[in-house]
Amino acid sequence: MKLTSSLIVAAVLLTSCNLQSGTGVKPADNQATTETIQLLSRMHILTDKGIMFGHQDDLAYGIGWIAPKGKSDVFSVCGDYPAVFGWDLGHLETGSACNLDSVPFGSMKSWAIDVNAHGGINTFSWHLNNPVNDSSAWNFSTTGTVKSILPGGEKHDKYTQWLDAVADFFTSLKDSSGKPIPVIFRPFHEQSGDWFWWGKKHCSSQEFVELWRFTFKYLTETKQVHNLLFAFSPSDDFRNKADFMERYPGDEYVDIIGFDIYQMSSQSNRQFAEKLSNKLKILAQVAKDNNKLPAITEIGYEQIPYPTWWTEVLWPAIKSSGMSYALFWRNAANRPNHFYAPYPGQQSEKDFVNFFNLPETLFRSDINK
Repeated sequence: MKLTSSLIVAAVLLTSCNLQSGTGVKPADNQATTETIQLLSRMHILTDKGIMFGHQDDLAYGIGWIAPKGKSDVFSVCGDYPAVFGWDLGHLETGSACNLDSVPFGSMKSWAIDVNAHGGINTFSWHLNNPVNDSSAWNFSTTGTVKSILPGGEKHDKYTQWLDAVADFFTSLKDSSGKPIPVIFRPFHEQSGDWFWWGKKHCSSQEFVELWRFTFKYLTETKQVHNLLFAFSPSDDFRNKADFMERYPGDEYVDIIGFDIYQMSSQSNRQFAEKLSNKLKILAQVAKDNNKLPAITEIGYEQIPYPTWWTEVLWPAIKSSGMSYALFWRNAANRPNHFYAPYPGQQSEKDFVNFFNLPETLFRSDINK
């Protein structure tokens, strides 16, 4: 309905030409698979067409349902699936069959493969447990946790075992021809805040950078995982480029840059829109300066209490931002008031359809290969 078939074909052909001529942006992993190179190039090209809509755990559950085949709150409202599907690997490191939000890893694997087969894009965050006390990612009661998992630290071997599990999961994501599917990996997000054990108050900038670089090298060199694009995403507390770049591990370790931002109930719509717009200007400049793909890596307004939020608040702030995608957080099945996308009967449903119908908002059918 939005991108015409000719535009899609043109985008694919342009991707091919870019890769063949060597002018395409290449992943940080210099041994990345052809499919991973193509995904990054495709995402860069699609930024000229619009902004991809993403949703966390879209196929896993929603308001009033859990995991029936093909179910999706987004699809139920607008008749199309998100272009970007978010997943989380939290508790994979513990050997659990399900992640921290009760999504079975076996199902997650199947859904991710299906998303790729239908032209969608997968992005994975990782709310990994505190390796010192085995409590949650939000437990920062221990000191020196990041230092303890770096080479030479007392928990280093434990961390490499956790990375082994992550590597096994990513390499198990294979298409019908047996090739690993390309995905985005977004570890250690919101590191500029203090609510995770890897946050700003709990480790030095040098320690965080060392952790990121070690994780990148262990996965790509030691474990030979080459189907990953790496996304770096602080919280929304940066004031300028220097703030944003404080814990940046370097261009050779990052493919996508973004930030996480949510509208709080204490904010007016105008305050949120102005803040979002200002942060996006900074991010766009950082992306240009470092030749990286920019994205809003998490966003949303819990319960979406304003009926025309999508077109009157969100869209004016992001429409000219040049972002690749915006990933909205999950619609929790076990927490009825914890949702960030509309569902049938929700008060912003009609406005979301208007948002969907905008030529520049891209859903799965718009980007389908």
